[in-house]
Amino acid sequence: MPPTLASLVHHSALKLTVRAGEDRLDVPVRWAHVSELADPVPYMEGGELLLITALKLDADDPEAMRRYVRRLVGAGVVGLGFAVGVNYEDIPKALVDACAQEGLPLLEVPRRTPFLAISKAVSAAIAADQYRAVTAGFAAQRELTRQALNAGPEGLLTALAAQVDGWAALYDASGAVVAAAPEWAGRRAARLTAEVERLRERPAPASSVVGGPEHEDRVELHSLGTGRRPRAALAVGTAAALGTAERYAVHSAIALLTLVTERSRSLQAAEQRIGTAVLRMLLAGEPDHARAVAGDLYGGLLDAPFRMIVAESLPGPAARTPVTAAKSVTAAKSVAAAPAAVDAGGDPLGALTETVESAAARSGEAVLVVPEGERLVVLAADEGAAVAACVEYAMALEAARAVPEQAVAEEYELVVGLSAPTGPIAAAAAYKQAEQALSVARRRGRGFVEHEQLAAGSVLPLLADDAVKAFADGLLRALHEHDATGRGDLVASLRAWLSRHGQWDAAAADLGVHRHTLRYRMRRVEEILGRSLDDPDVRMELWLALKATTTE
Repeated sequence: MPPTLASLVHHSALKLTVRAGEDRLDVPVRWAHVSELADPVPYMEGGELLLITALKLDADDPEAMRRYVRRLVGAGVVGLGFAVGVNYEDIPKALVDACAQEGLPLLEVPRRTPFLAISKAVSAAIAADQYRAVTAGFAAQRELTRQALNAGPEGLLTALAAQVDGWAALYDASGAVVAAAPEWAGRRAARLTAEVERLRERPAPASSVVGGPEHEDRVELHSLGTGRRPRAALAVGTAAALGTAERYAVHSAIALLTLVTERSRSLQAAEQRIGTAVLRMLLAGEPDHARAVAGDLYGGLLDAPFRMIVAESLPGPAARTPVTAAKSVTAAKSVAAAPAAVDAGGDPLGALTETVESAAARSGEAVLVVPEGERLVVLAADEGAAVAACVEYAMALEAARAVPEQAVAEEYELVVGLSAPTGPIAAAAAYKQAEQALSVARRRGRGFVEHEQLAAGSVLPLLADDAVKAFADGLLRALHEHDATGRGDLVASLRAWLSRHGQWDAAAADLGVHRHTLRYRMRRVEEILGRSLDDPDVRMELWLALKATTTE
């Protein structure tokens, strides 16, 4: 505890006597200062015990003393020490009354007690308090380190909560609570998700304080990590502001949790090389070798059905389209209001990696993430949290692009293709499925496409591709030009004949013409196109061309 006026009064060597403000002696004393100035306020910082002999004061003037004491109180002076037997044999009544009226503690200092003794007592008490704080801080650091080594983040948070007499919580890269102590603190911490996300938008290290009349406690939030986007965050809730010892404990916890949550660059590079090797072996049809290399790191993932995910980063509208100042302001507001997962900035693949790895860590799943330039390949357990998080993330980005202002603001877009469930033996086929789904998503302007959706759907939507439409227009152009002269309806006749599988009577009935008329028209089609309708490939191409020209 820092020195207080009460501790100085109880100091046996000082012999101080309280003359006013007896009920305010528990305030801390930051320093003892001697000043005989008529107005020492410009030299005060607050928290001082001011020592005077009233050498330059008219201490018998009630009005002058009221002004003097009022100024001291306004400057944050916590007490006034008056030396008797120097200029005044006793403390003037005007000063005693003024101190009592303003609530300023007034201490009588006997002549045999020099001001220096009081200054030394205050200084010694402050030094002792600082030493206790540092000692307690080192002890807390040792305990937190021990818990981090033996019990992980959960043990560290438990020790930290005990040190600060409050609660503590750890958030992952997605802003979700992964651990809290005591157990009830998880509910309190979950209500701070928005504040944590705002903190994570700032470069690390960053901190903020949440508190006020609407909160039941004071909460400090600290980002953890060294990258542009922090990997985690720490929340510490207490009933009051942290003291020196508690501050040491929090800073130690931040350092330790940063080491726990921020893997070293060399370890990340080693894991990435292993993951790349495992993926290459799987794609080369060597699942046994892949299992041997993966070991315990990814081995469990390869023993169960998994999904192959291929994600690609593409230049967004902001990289392709000039943005006016007005659009920039509107877009910035839209992005600020978007969900946290949507704010990928210029690194959507990095943000997707964080999302997938955080979801896998929370659920205890193994996940393999391999960057490939502007692509990201992910192997994750079928129906697991990592796949669900990836799908949710991609669809959130797709929904965000539907907002015009936000689409303009995005520098990069993300496109994701997902394979069907598979195993190590069919990994190469799954990779091809994911690439096919990715290609379809890119052509359709979608953020996410699952391969199973393509297999269960129709081929007709694929005809909406611009290249297919261009082929169809070129193939049928001569027939359309013939019909435009008014010399027959060859296109409609060809469509009716193909739809009836070459049945003359049925097709002629659909058109309302004689079958000989339809036969003549089909011969004209063959003459104009220079192709035989007896060829099944020709009939297929013409049918698809007709479908492509009518597909929206």
